[in-house]
Amino acid sequence: MNKKVLLTGISGYIGNHCAVELLKNGYSVRGSVRSLSKSDKVIDAIKTEVDPKDNLEFCELDLLSDDGWDDAMKGCEFVMHVASPFINIEPKDENEYIRPALDGTMRALDAAKRAGIKRVVLTSSMVSMLGSADKSIKVDSETWTNIEAKNVSAYAKSKTLAEQAAWDFINAQQDTPKMELAVVNPGPVFGPTLSGDLSGASMGMFKQMMVGKMPMVPQAAINMSDVRDIAKIHVLALENKKANGKRFIVTTEEPYAFQQVAKILKSSGYDKVSTRLAPNFLLNFMGNFDREAKSMRSFIGKTYDGDVSTTMEIFDWNPIPFKKTVLDTAKSIESYLNKIG
Repeated sequence: MNKKVLLTGISGYIGNHCAVELLKNGYSVRGSVRSLSKSDKVIDAIKTEVDPKDNLEFCELDLLSDDGWDDAMKGCEFVMHVASPFINIEPKDENEYIRPALDGTMRALDAAKRAGIKRVVLTSSMVSMLGSADKSIKVDSETWTNIEAKNVSAYAKSKTLAEQAAWDFINAQQDTPKMELAVVNPGPVFGPTLSGDLSGASMGMFKQMMVGKMPMVPQAAINMSDVRDIAKIHVLALENKKANGKRFIVTTEEPYAFQQVAKILKSSGYDKVSTRLAPNFLLNFMGNFDREAKSMRSFIGKTYDGDVSTTMEIFDWNPIPFKKTVLDTAKSIESYLNKIG
């Protein structure tokens, strides 16, 4: 019998890749979707990489509803909580992000605890680690974003609050055995899409660059992530003894500027890509009325450098080379654009 993992958010960009990695590693997967009508699409995406055979099933869960969580846990040994809202636009009301992220995480943990789940692997983000967000910093597993700081996006707040609540929940357990937690913290996520959905934040930005709809790129640098690395570490974190109780940055070893992404694309024949830098004052000014520019505000003009040494050591892992990530993403988007075209 394969060990069963409840994977929330299986229909998303990261969720698709986590499902593939789980199946390739001999786990069986119960994937949560908001509506079962999405399951065929998910199966098609997964089949591009692996035949799920009888090791894939679906359940309906909503981050904002208690329905179905206890049933979803039945027969599972582990939970991978990947589901969380992310759009590149600053919402009019920050609770649009915060409530599903925070409430969804608590629902997952409460139900997992009741079901006697051994370990939960939670997808967080480097945006929960950015200190006061007013200066460039070295980011590691000890740093937390100050959600009271100026220009902190609703998304960063949602991720920080949800991750902090998860650790509080784990640390407050009185009984034994205690449920375990490992957290994965990616930077901006790139890499091939399995579903062809280009509407997500990362794919959307890449597509805009490739088709020439991004006349200037923001001055900002941060460690970038490959979705395949993220999926790999999620799976390795399920059973590695040393992973319990840790936060894992899963990114390139060094920060990359968005301009470097543009330059890699440009030099590889994507002629419509602009490598021009947007002046910081312009992005700050646009943030007053453009919700997409506002969500970038905390990054503008800064370099965040994440420490991946613990992740590399514990999992004996090396990040996929960044140039490969960029070009694989571009190829993947190109193939879907050609299909639509």
